[in-house]
Amino acid sequence: MLLVGYDNVSRYGPRSACASRAGQTGGMPSAPSSSPDPTGGIRLPVTAPDAEGEVVELCRDLLRFESVNRGNGDGHERPIAEYVAAKLAEVGIEPTILESEPGRTSVVARIEGTDPSRAPLLIHGHLDVVPADASQWRVPPFSGEEVDGCLWGRGAVDMKDMDAMTLAVVRDLARSGRKPPRDLVVAFLADEEAGGVLGARWLVEHHPDLFADCSEAIGEVGGFSYTVSDDLRLYLIETAEKGLAWMKLTASGRAGHGSMISDDNAVTALCEAVARLGRHEFPLVLTPTVRVFLNELGEALGVEFDLDDLQTTVSKLGPVARMIGATLRNTVNPTQLQAGEKVNVIPGEATAYVDGRYLPGQEEEFIRQLDEILGPDIRREWVVHDGAVETGFDGALVEAMGASLRAEDPIARPVPYMLSGGTDAKSFSRLGIRCFGFSPLLLPADLDFSGMFHGVDERVPVESLRFGVRVLDRFLRAC
Repeated sequence: MLLVGYDNVSRYGPRSACASRAGQTGGMPSAPSSSPDPTGGIRLPVTAPDAEGEVVELCRDLLRFESVNRGNGDGHERPIAEYVAAKLAEVGIEPTILESEPGRTSVVARIEGTDPSRAPLLIHGHLDVVPADASQWRVPPFSGEEVDGCLWGRGAVDMKDMDAMTLAVVRDLARSGRKPPRDLVVAFLADEEAGGVLGARWLVEHHPDLFADCSEAIGEVGGFSYTVSDDLRLYLIETAEKGLAWMKLTASGRAGHGSMISDDNAVTALCEAVARLGRHEFPLVLTPTVRVFLNELGEALGVEFDLDDLQTTVSKLGPVARMIGATLRNTVNPTQLQAGEKVNVIPGEATAYVDGRYLPGQEEEFIRQLDEILGPDIRREWVVHDGAVETGFDGALVEAMGASLRAEDPIARPVPYMLSGGTDAKSFSRLGIRCFGFSPLLLPADLDFSGMFHGVDERVPVESLRFGVRVLDRFLRAC
């Protein structure tokens, strides 16, 4: 474990982005505060741009870091964390680097506001990304290339776009000498893609003093647009997210020779249980957040939702239907199977891994249903178990979100929604912090935004980044 003030960023020199493309994990991209000499030689400083002017380059740099988190402790955020710390220190914001384990690195900094009597606002983002198979991508996933008006790369929407917007805005605040109305705590975190155990959760458990006086927080997967018509765009603000229940299932049986008859086969027992679980359809449950969202959406579309056939109704929403449809019920998806070492040996044990998600208020019922489906012979262990989060869509912070969006998009209408996945909000909510997903993006109507998350050819429109910076700047001046 490491807790150090980051006071000497100059010793971390830039490395060519080509090193990252060639497979060197964590290569330092070119510094955005300088421009290349045509001969490829000395780099000369340029005039510092404003937030909107530098967000694209910041995002491009972040995308070039291969900060891949494969789970089970297999991740390395240190190089990208050092880059972020250097960018903060460069404009006089004092960052602190914290490590839960070697290489599992987060960065936290506080920016002073004008009113010390007000509770700070937390802005959090994660630095890790899921793996990407370059052979499936149109553009190399760690190149940060701009193609067709978008920045392409793993993490473009999950969530290095928001990391870049946050960096751009707070750097501009520091350069200009402007102060927000209250303190801001910015956190760039490790390990979110594996449940945040070595990132946000570790910080909350070991360094709660960094966040304990924060009353509200904004993070990922919210504030993005959904075009209804030429005169109406909904902006989905995350006010709830499902609970996380990743589990390991184990079946035991009698080991033996593959040629013998076996009526106690662990693989058979496990596969039967996993099949029951994977095919089970949990009942529909309409939570407060989803009910408000559907009412708002129905009013915007001029339709009345059939509460007796919600699945069909939601399926008409286009690409966003996948994300919204998963918030109507608890879900489980088997994702991994492991058993045996040799084709002619019956193993004595077989294991499976399952991704479970449950709605707010449904934890006990979800676990009861799980155990009923699995039966008494399957042993269940939690891999990551974290609670559901839900808050109301009201208050001054929500009003500031709406006003900031409408100032940049006059046909904006903010609505609350529930995220089917999970974020670091789960950890911060343990401190009593009211958490929202607000990473503002004005998106093309035909972009499959939900398909970008962990998908092939992940990308974010350049103009969406610039829009997000403008909204975020307005929001931080008003919140």
